[in-house]
Amino acid sequence: MTSPYRRSNYDVTDTVQVSSPSAVREAVLELYATTWPGADLGTPRRAIDDFAQLFTGRMPGYIGVDTVYHDLQHTLDVVLATVRLFAGYERTAPDGARLGSERALVGLVTALFHDSGYIRESGEAEIPNGAVFTRNHVTRSAKFIGRYLPTVGLASWVPMATRIVHYTGYEVPLDQIRVHDARDRTVGHLIGTADLLAQMSDRCYLEKCRDRLYAEFVLGGIAIYPGTEGIKVNYGSGLDLLRQTPHFVSNMMRERLEAAFGHAYRHVEPLFGGANPYMDAIRQNMTYLQELMRTGRWPLLRRNPPVYTVNPDPMRSVRSLMIQRLEDTWGPAPAPFATHTV
Repeated sequence: MTSPYRRSNYDVTDTVQVSSPSAVREAVLELYATTWPGADLGTPRRAIDDFAQLFTGRMPGYIGVDTVYHDLQHTLDVVLATVRLFAGYERTAPDGARLGSERALVGLVTALFHDSGYIRESGEAEIPNGAVFTRNHVTRSAKFIGRYLPTVGLASWVPMATRIVHYTGYEVPLDQIRVHDARDRTVGHLIGTADLLAQMSDRCYLEKCRDRLYAEFVLGGIAIYPGTEGIKVNYGSGLDLLRQTPHFVSNMMRERLEAAFGHAYRHVEPLFGGANPYMDAIRQNMTYLQELMRTGRWPLLRRNPPVYTVNPDPMRSVRSLMIQRLEDTWGPAPAPFATHTV
């Protein structure tokens, strides 16, 4: 069950610090070892450590994560949810449908690096922020995964992993993702499910949408951008994005979590005695948001949790970039969407 005293950098059960690669590594390895007894833990341990190197800017050739919504904590939260889903699925699946330790390992690597496409390479230092890659970050992630898997002895899985990572994005229609084994599709569905569950159940999901995701959408040309008939506005401010969030969540629940991914979110329930703390937390977030929309008491959204990026002052930096992008779009005076955005 969800905790009423949940900390902002802990998972939905308030038991695993999802801002800590080492804490998530230990939780993942424990689940992996109990689900596939005797499986080698060396490669999953190394993959999580390599993830930490990449996202903190210590992997040669990469600058490190600087996106404030899709930060290090987001991916670690997704990874923990992914392995929980794998473990729950494996407990109930018939013999012929079980994933097995190696396919699950490939799924773990895919989850670890599903947002690696946001990270700038050393030769991309002139690009101001990884959010610029919002529209094509999953394709970039697939390329990174394709380069990484051979380094850990999993080269034969490159075609599968570089396809199923698209279950976390919108660049390839879900019905056009081709796999050769139904179990590969299952892995993709579980990772795509974990990506949605982790972010929508985040204790600070509402504040992060308003203050961080909107900024990424501006920099990525999603919120406001020039169109053939003038400037197109999808989200006029962070608050506007938040007002549209119930519709987004409802669509994701219906179209992805339930229909496309076949209610895969239920596979965490064997681990929690039939309960689903992720879905409970999502419902709590949406109930609270609906109440705020009804009453207009937006100042109650005042959580300001840490951001886990390589930038020492990430929010100030991204706000400056966002305002500059808005001024470049609208002109410096007036800048109708440069205020009330966070």
